[in-house]
Amino acid sequence: MLKKVFPKKGKVCKATFSLPKKAVASAKKVALLGEFNNWDQSNPFIMKKKKDGSFETTIELKTGQAYEFRYLIDNRVWENDWAADQYTPVNAFGIENSVINVSEVSDVPSKKKVAKKATMKKGASKKVVAKKATPKKVVSKKVAKVSKSKKDDLKKIEGIGPKIAEILGKAKITSFEDLGKAKVTDLRKVLAAAGPRYQIHNPSTWSKQAKLAAKADWTKLKKLQDELKGGVKK
Repeated sequence: MLKKVFPKKGKVCKATFSLPKKAVASAKKVALLGEFNNWDQSNPFIMKKKKDGSFETTIELKTGQAYEFRYLIDNRVWENDWAADQYTPVNAFGIENSVINVSEVSDVPSKKKVAKKATMKKGASKKVVAKKATPKKVVSKKVAKVSKSKKDDLKKIEGIGPKIAEILGKAKITSFEDLGKAKVTDLRKVLAAAGPRYQIHNPSTWSKQAKLAAKADWTKLKKLQDELKGGVKK
């Protein structure tokens, strides 16, 4: 799993890489390698083992690009990140790499700009909105109808990354409502059909998370996700 922090106005990203216990089993050593160290196995980023059995490390990356990477377990087994931003196409050796994208800078400055614009618009359009109250209701109804068929961002569910969201989409699970109604057994079948590397994912909490997201109950969803690690209770 990946976490990103932009402490220096977007010029540098502090990226935290973590691999859950289920992915490393009884591993004694896990190393992080990628384009950021030229895949140099003699000088990898050694990951620290945590109390919950997972491995984690934080490194600094220059923003403005995407980096391919993988985890090397006990110097013999390669593993991808379970929730990478994306994955490279499978190459001639049947391998795909994980990708972390740090091309986007910190969104702190952009929030300030948006806030100012919003204030100006409110002040300038108070009279206009008051005179056109009826048309506003009509527009809101149309928007409501469109939103029902709009696809939701399933990556907001803890344990679902870009690749799994794509897999679920192919299985016609494209919204929080769809995912909330899905049975765990059916989700496991979808993952199994996608290949061995996806069978290790545990979808047991996805439906519960999706039901909260469908209701826009973000507070309860956040509380639930704080108790999870890779979509599974810690």
